[in-house]
Amino acid sequence: MKAVRKAGERLAANVQVFDEQSYQDAQDVFRVANSWRDSHFLPMRSVYLSVRFRMLRAEISGNMAARPKRMASIRRKLRESSTKLDQMQDIGGCRAILDDIAGVRELMDRVQEKFPHTLRQQWPYIDAPKEDGYRSHHLVFHFSPRKKEHEAFEGRRVELQIRTRLQHSWATAVEAVSLFNGEDLKHHHGDKDWLRLFQLVSAEFAHVEGCPVGPGVPVRKDRILEIKDINNRLGAVAVLENIRTATHYAESFVYERGKYFLIVYHANHTVEVENYDHSIQVTARLAVIEREIAIGRMNAKAVVVEVDKVENLVKTYPNYFGDVSLFVRNLRRIIKGEDAQEYSLVPQQIVRPQPHDRPDPSLLIRRYRRWDV
Repeated sequence: MKAVRKAGERLAANVQVFDEQSYQDAQDVFRVANSWRDSHFLPMRSVYLSVRFRMLRAEISGNMAARPKRMASIRRKLRESSTKLDQMQDIGGCRAILDDIAGVRELMDRVQEKFPHTLRQQWPYIDAPKEDGYRSHHLVFHFSPRKKEHEAFEGRRVELQIRTRLQHSWATAVEAVSLFNGEDLKHHHGDKDWLRLFQLVSAEFAHVEGCPVGPGVPVRKDRILEIKDINNRLGAVAVLENIRTATHYAESFVYERGKYFLIVYHANHTVEVENYDHSIQVTARLAVIEREIAIGRMNAKAVVVEVDKVENLVKTYPNYFGDVSLFVRNLRRIIKGEDAQEYSLVPQQIVRPQPHDRPDPSLLIRRYRRWDV
């Protein structure tokens, strides 16, 4: 743990490479930090499966995903706060994205009742939104091993975020605009009009979901007028449409294999995806890429995620693929004076099963006869 804390102190500062010795020192720092992060994979997966099981049992519609914290995000948090690397609560993170607010409330209750891991702390950002408009319910669990071979990971902290698709679309748009414009809106650094627009739109989303509206926003009539005014200045809808269509998605993985996905977002808005069967493989590859980024040899952002189905990859992490469709659709509605719409599935028409036709084996028999001849 002393080595972990020391590595965290080094990561908080600039890691500079001058010669072979300084390069080796940097390698050692990242080796310790990556090993500490890797030790959260098993606890993270355990929380992920436990939450997923409760969603399926309660028939709560939505998606689950898990991912370790990016090294760049770890370093920023170490620089900007007093948190030490060994005390960080969200190195391993899980996210449940549910269809509506009712599903969020249901899952919040279920993960606090007879859950296999110990709840350490929670932040109710849905009922008490942040000033910037961020809304999601966060819970931090201490990993409680059930097998003797897992006792080495006891006490590892895993964060669970529970949010609606509407809340997720807001967070997605913030990150997508940040990536596209080269700003850090998520941490309040960037264009003031964009920051204000997201704050006001979040209040509209909260109104639709019947949740408390965050601080610092006017009454509904005035905030809609302000949203229209900011959109006119920024051309926000047009910018979001450009983001939606300008990101290129390189499918470099095989759909039938792997459950861990390495997403690399390049400065030219090209996304590469690699898939892996085992956490050891993907963490080794991530460590190599992050070292290249840290020493300036690569201009990109990289993240590892785990999803239950490959088709949910873009749905769960749309910010890396420029998918801001739900947010921009609701922004258009707000500008028109209409309510934003919660995500909902259209009820499927029940169709009577088609009669089962028995194949005529004589066709196959004749074919074999023809071959015999």
